[in-house]
Amino acid sequence: MERIALFDLDGTLLDSAPDLHSALDRMMARLGRPGFSRPEVWAMIGDGVQVLVQRACAARGLEASPEVVAGFLEDYEAHAADETRPFDGIPAVLAALRREGWRLAVCTNKPERAAGIILDHLGLSPLLDAVGGGDSFPVRKPHPGHPLGLLARMGGEASRAVLIGDHHNDTRAARAAGIAAVFAAWGYGTPAMAEGAPVAARPGDLPGLLAGLLPGVAAG
Repeated sequence: MERIALFDLDGTLLDSAPDLHSALDRMMARLGRPGFSRPEVWAMIGDGVQVLVQRACAARGLEASPEVVAGFLEDYEAHAADETRPFDGIPAVLAALRREGWRLAVCTNKPERAAGIILDHLGLSPLLDAVGGGDSFPVRKPHPGHPLGLLARMGGEASRAVLIGDHHNDTRAARAAGIAAVFAAWGYGTPAMAEGAPVAARPGDLPGLLAGLLPGVAAG
């Protein structure tokens, strides 16, 4: 069976904080509140759009009503790829992994539609076999059902997979699912979020590190 690499999106494949930041600031402007610093935004990312909006609203003494969440998402999707870019080296790493026989997928808490818009715009979709968003399954990371559901969709197995991410949601989901984990140190998470997982300091470390996690598995 082929090896599968599941990638988190925000903070792992993509530096999406600029567009998330801008969308949050526009939301606050509509609600008559001040915007945020970039470190504040980094700390809010990782649990999907609804939680992102809830955290932002709570920080400004507001309620994240369904209408506010829907308004944020509509505005964000219209500008989701304005400033978002892959981290340096990511496109080359994805291409290298494919050449080595890996199947690749995105496992993100971002809604699947928004993830697809960005990946299409940045030209990364052709490198991927699947995208599993935060609304693609009944549960999302850190629940193990999220990566396991994506693997089932791909016809893969946990023992042949690695989950790469920059947040404890990624390492915890992987551990609970019986999937190998790699922590992306270049992302938005703190070093403590690795929680014992192997750490990749930069994207270029991934091919060697991933190969070492699945010794003796045929590359396809």
